[in-house]
Amino acid sequence: MSNTISDRIKDAVKAAGLAPLGGEAISHLSDYISLILRWNTRVNLTAIRDEDGIISRHIIEAIEVIYGLPRGVSTLLDFGSGAGLPGIPIAICRPDIIVTLAESQNKKAAFLMEAVRVLGLNAKVHSGRAEELRSQFDCVTLRAVEKMATAVRSAAGLVARDGWLALMTTAADADQLKAVAGAEFVWKEPASLVGSVSRVLVLGSRVPEGQP
Repeated sequence: MSNTISDRIKDAVKAAGLAPLGGEAISHLSDYISLILRWNTRVNLTAIRDEDGIISRHIIEAIEVIYGLPRGVSTLLDFGSGAGLPGIPIAICRPDIIVTLAESQNKKAAFLMEAVRVLGLNAKVHSGRAEELRSQFDCVTLRAVEKMATAVRSAAGLVARDGWLALMTTAADADQLKAVAGAEFVWKEPASLVGSVSRVLVLGSRVPEGQP
């Protein structure tokens, strides 16, 4: 069995059938996991408290989202970022994307600021409600947000024309969430996420103005 976090990330990526990541990305993901574990002792970032659990449940899922992102995404909002999932792994693996991490809980926002600083990421932290933002983004991601349906409705308005809404949810909830996003979105078929029998990634494209 591999001993280092980096080796275990590599093994998990391979086991999931995903394309391998570069050494720098693996190193940053390892440092990110260590930060989560250190902060999790005083801030409830995630209920998962061990390295392997974070890798298999959080990191691999985030990497799947990274590989699933449509082309042309240059700005991304992680709505209700929490521990930075999937926003921080996206910023690590796709430094060409300017990532905004929106988190209204002050302690979690403080963690995100520290992670961005320590990891040297091309990312911004919005310490407040995402709905307060006046910008629109090429892609908005949501994962395990409280009152998910309400959040999706708000997030839909933050997606630029031709932009994307990326929902990490369950197959059972996907249709309801697509409906609350509104008629402006055209949806791809849900893609199953490795390591779960029920979790899926659902991508919706906002139809450009003037198109049916």
